[in-house]
Amino acid sequence: MKRLIGSVCLIILLTACGSSTPAAVSPAASAPVENTVVFDSDGVIASAFVIPAQVSRLGFTISALVKDVAVREGDQAQAGQTLMTLDVPELEYAVIAAEAAYHSASLNAELQDADRVKVVNQFTGRVTFVALPHEVKFKAQSRTAASAAVLESAKANLAQATLAAPFAGTVASIDVIHGELVQAGQAILTFASLDALQIETTDLGERDILRVKIGQRVDVYIEALDVTVTGKVIRISPIPETVGGDVVYPVTIELDEQPDGLLWGMTAEVQIKIK
Repeated sequence: MKRLIGSVCLIILLTACGSSTPAAVSPAASAPVENTVVFDSDGVIASAFVIPAQVSRLGFTISALVKDVAVREGDQAQAGQTLMTLDVPELEYAVIAAEAAYHSASLNAELQDADRVKVVNQFTGRVTFVALPHEVKFKAQSRTAASAAVLESAKANLAQATLAAPFAGTVASIDVIHGELVQAGQAILTFASLDALQIETTDLGERDILRVKIGQRVDVYIEALDVTVTGKVIRISPIPETVGGDVVYPVTIELDEQPDGLLWGMTAEVQIKIK
């Protein structure tokens, strides 16, 4: 019996020595926490990203080969400046022909207005000069007006082969090259006002949007630049969007001052002050 009890005690002792207690997890060994901006509790917080105040995807209304690309990506252009032209010799010839017809009709109208008809009196033999009938002058003037309309139409058709900047901004992207065929309605160039960037929210839900008003002050934290700037709400979209099954309303924020290094597409966190 004593030998049996001793064997049992030895087994228990060996088992206890062979087991190990798991080490406690140190708080310092847990996953690092990302740095986040701290806003006060008086406002609506939302995620957002940077967008241009104006952006246009430009294209032509006619189909033709690209004749000249007058700008490069990153170039700045003034409103009305030529960005690209198409190769349309038939439209150029139409303008030349219309100009010639207009000048011919104008000259004819001037001659008709100044011309006189020689009339000899059959009884006295007296010679007089009388003006042409008004109907002849009106007909010449009508031909001049018609040729002028044709000329204006030809110029308008030719103008469709020139792509001009709709406002002062920057060429963000060009999607065609010289000699490439462009189809009517094809978006070939992105033009944006990159010197006037704004902020647009992405996740303001239908409950929070009821607390947002035009003109409210906003704190904007730009994650990539690690700076906080101020602005105000200038637009609340009346049309909702669906993001991940949730209904959201984009809100546009105008910055009081654009920080250095701010780029289109950067992410941000905003707090819209509701009081």
